[in-house]
Amino acid sequence: MLETKVCIVGAGPAGAAAALQLAQLGIECIVVDKAVFPRDKVCGDGLSGKVITALNRIDPAIATRLKEANFKVNSWGVTFVSPGRHSLDVGYRPDYNSNIENHKETPIGYVCKRMDFDNFLVDEIKRRPEIKLLEGVTVDKYELKEDGYIVTGSKGFQAKAQLLIIANGAHSSFTKEVANITMEPKHYVAGIRAYYKNVNGNNADNFIELHFLKDLLPGYFWIFPLPNGEANVGVGVLSEAVRKKKMNLKKSMLDIIANDPVFKERFKDAALISNIEGYGLPLGSKVRVISGERYMLVGDAAYLIDPFTGEGIGNGLYSGRIAALKAADALKANNFSAAQLAAYDAEVYRVMGPELRLSHRLQKLIKYPWLFNTLMKVSSRNKQLQELLSCMFYEVDLRKKLAKPSFYVKLLFNR
Repeated sequence: MLETKVCIVGAGPAGAAAALQLAQLGIECIVVDKAVFPRDKVCGDGLSGKVITALNRIDPAIATRLKEANFKVNSWGVTFVSPGRHSLDVGYRPDYNSNIENHKETPIGYVCKRMDFDNFLVDEIKRRPEIKLLEGVTVDKYELKEDGYIVTGSKGFQAKAQLLIIANGAHSSFTKEVANITMEPKHYVAGIRAYYKNVNGNNADNFIELHFLKDLLPGYFWIFPLPNGEANVGVGVLSEAVRKKKMNLKKSMLDIIANDPVFKERFKDAALISNIEGYGLPLGSKVRVISGERYMLVGDAAYLIDPFTGEGIGNGLYSGRIAALKAADALKANNFSAAQLAAYDAEVYRVMGPELRLSHRLQKLIKYPWLFNTLMKVSSRNKQLQELLSCMFYEVDLRKKLAKPSFYVKLLFNR
């Protein structure tokens, strides 16, 4: 049996961030993943400014290597399009200006396939002697003992750990069976994704596009530009609405591409170059208990996806890093109780809570097309709101602004 202070189950962005931060702190760990990398992951493929911010905080050298990697395109922001086709461009940084050439020197957002990004992180893991990575191993049993967890899996894998970091995604059996967090349709999005080649009319600065089309509310159609003339195209809708309306997301997406007057033109030269695949997004639109005796949940396993934009990678990296810091505290105190690890929950929701709450409000707003159209119109004239939306992608910590009721009054009256 292997013995370790920390066992991380899952080597995606959240698990990788936890492992790399532990390595920076000189703490050895085991990372186990059922996949052998590189592997595909169904996702929108967008990396907001939070990704670089998180990697910089773990180790600036990792951020530098990502900036230099050639498997991505530089993306400068997001285009939101309301049901009434009112469009709002939001830069990934508050000082973005499409008319200034020098902004192109320092991109902080990217689009790249998860096969490439996740493999980049796994390569970073492999650089570190403090991390033992086991690929192609499925963990199927967790046994809590007085002095640690015994984790058992395929290929004869067995490890004893003082602490577990659970990073194995939206369908984690640990999340469901041990942490007692289950899928709730009003806090979950059903998504589908496909890759297309030669989509016309993409933004010159590779903005990702979220189109809140009337027939998809509360959800959206997206186009994310990728290298080599490819694009990630998909649809995401609240699972509750999919059930109520008996929606077929694949049919909805293909109907939009074939018949919508705007997209019919943009896709006239496009070719579908992949299967259309589905996945689920567990949303951070509700506060949950994401730790317990000798464990912490991170990333999608902790239900931390942004309810408005659907972004999960940045929040996964942030939560993984926070878990590593709290693991270090627990090891130092030799205390792995639920009470000790509750400090992890407190820090995650301190850092991400204001943004998740705001995104949940925006998600509810899009159920009312007239209200959402009004917000988009107001936003196009309201620098304060544009800066807020930029900050949502650029930096997680918005507590000071969002704590003041006066901020919302000013938004309402466009001041």
